[in-house]
Amino acid sequence: MKIGVPKEIKTNENRVALTPGGAEVLKRHGHKVYVLTNAGMGSGYHDSDYRKAGATILKTAKEVFDTADMIMKVKEPIKPEYNLIRKNQVVFTYFHFASSKELTEAMIKSRCIAIAYETVQKEDGSLPLLIPMSEVAGKMAPQEGAKYLERTLGGRGVLLGGVPGTEPAEVVVLGGGIVGTNAAKIAAGFGAKVTILDNNLYRLRYLDDVMPKNVTTMMSSPYNIREVIKKADLVIGAVLIAGAKAPKLITKDMLKLMKKGSVVVDVSVDQGGCIETCHPTTHENPTYVVHDVVHYCVANMPGAVPFTSTIALTNSTLPYAVELANKGWRKACLENEELKLGLNMIDGHIVYKGVSDAFRFKYTDVNTLI
Repeated sequence: MKIGVPKEIKTNENRVALTPGGAEVLKRHGHKVYVLTNAGMGSGYHDSDYRKAGATILKTAKEVFDTADMIMKVKEPIKPEYNLIRKNQVVFTYFHFASSKELTEAMIKSRCIAIAYETVQKEDGSLPLLIPMSEVAGKMAPQEGAKYLERTLGGRGVLLGGVPGTEPAEVVVLGGGIVGTNAAKIAAGFGAKVTILDNNLYRLRYLDDVMPKNVTTMMSSPYNIREVIKKADLVIGAVLIAGAKAPKLITKDMLKLMKKGSVVVDVSVDQGGCIETCHPTTHENPTYVVHDVVHYCVANMPGAVPFTSTIALTNSTLPYAVELANKGWRKACLENEELKLGLNMIDGHIVYKGVSDAFRFKYTDVNTLI
């Protein structure tokens, strides 16, 4: 199979979908890898590194898309890339369709085979290709929140961990999954007073066991959320429903209860956000203010730390990419239920229920097309 790796063109997206080491593995399996020139520069990889690994460097994105049977990306295609994608071409990336009707319609029109990293799912319900970037984003969220709590950046002027004789900041984490757990750990490590909410009592029991003493667990409910955000200096949105829109746990009216200069970091923003007033921002312009609350809603947070993120992503995606390349998408998905769940679109048909539900588009059972 011919695998293409374009350069990411989303604003300040420095990751690349495949390391030179990953390219070498695919090459050893008998496949050809085509990488757009300078695609890896943001992550510290030069064209010469890919050449040494056996990849071919191409000069234009059009060449990469025209040549490849399968495109590997980090982020969803954006408008300049829509017309480069063709019928029956496999596109393997983070799509997050439920947050963008425009993208969904464009990929329906392209009639490609859209396999979404974020919906590849193991038997135990875990999301192996989302986990590494969720870990990165979760660890970054308190770091970014701490920065924007600084008065010079619009915040209350609160130090997350405080110092002797002062109160530490109050941090609220909505969701006890991978993002929320990592966010709570880091915030607690800073010395903040942390409350983590989830609607799964078994998960809360686990978190109560493993978290340090400055982390309190709480059952998620509208009442409890309203109460805790009144005291919060920083709220981190970490809610995920695989392949579907995130629920709005904090409404615009609830936001008015928060303190002036407090900060929200909505990691769920690439799935529509769990805070009603959130909309996607970029690393270039990461924040805005609503009701005196600073909103940080960067949709590709791990893109800011590409040296870490690119390696973590390739570690997870490469085994699936090898399987897709070795067997072809159809056989690979028939034989691997995890990959089958990653299928979001086949030849213009939506085959993932969360995507069709988001826009009330027609849903087709994947088994009738595969």
